[in-house]
Amino acid sequence: MSHFLPICAKISPDENNGGVFTKNRQKAAGFAAALLLLAGGGWFLYSSGFFQAVQSLDALRAYIDRFTPYSHLLFFLVQFLSVVLAPIPSNITAAAGGVLFGTWPAFLLTFAAVVTGSLLVFWLARVLGRDFADRIVSQKLSEKYQGILHAKASAFLTLAFLFPFFPDDMLCILAGLTSMSFRRFTLIVLLARPWGLLFASALGGATLGMSPWVMVPVAVFGLALFLLGLKYGDKVEEMILGRLKKRKNGKTK
Repeated sequence: MSHFLPICAKISPDENNGGVFTKNRQKAAGFAAALLLLAGGGWFLYSSGFFQAVQSLDALRAYIDRFTPYSHLLFFLVQFLSVVLAPIPSNITAAAGGVLFGTWPAFLLTFAAVVTGSLLVFWLARVLGRDFADRIVSQKLSEKYQGILHAKASAFLTLAFLFPFFPDDMLCILAGLTSMSFRRFTLIVLLARPWGLLFASALGGATLGMSPWVMVPVAVFGLALFLLGLKYGDKVEEMILGRLKKRKNGKTK
């Protein structure tokens, strides 16, 4: 009898079914929470006029300023939702925040929101899996980046966060489907994502005290960078992907 009990304990179907049931319930609860977050956030942005305001920097500034004295909280919420819903790049709203609040308040609020949103979508993808990712990330983007993320996740994510023409928020979701640890992903986000946000916040904040003689060259420089990114961004992106793939193939051989 004493030899029979351990065997029963190992093959108990109730225990296995209970574990699977609990895991499925956790996935369902996480997916429901994600849907509620996306639906609620999207409804708030739409009903409050955010998508109309985002068409210009002045309109976006007026939109945020309209919620005074809760404009800082609203700015954080908008930046957070811009990561989760990804309607616009966070750099654009960071520049508007720099104009409204100054460089450092805008940067700190943006960075906190972007880090929180990045970690959330990574965790949701890790817990909910491919079903969640496929609902947010297009098949084209998934096919383009999934292979290199599985092979060179750390190096590629670091480079992608540093360059402005990669879909950072979508990559955070796809990274959740890889074997990368949550701790490593957090470290990469903290080290690589702030620099573009700081530049955008500083650019917006500097306009408060700039003379026209300084503002015009800065604006021209920023426009030139934007146009160069539009024209050559794909080429630079393909070059980075190509080099990483060559290193992967070289190590495989």
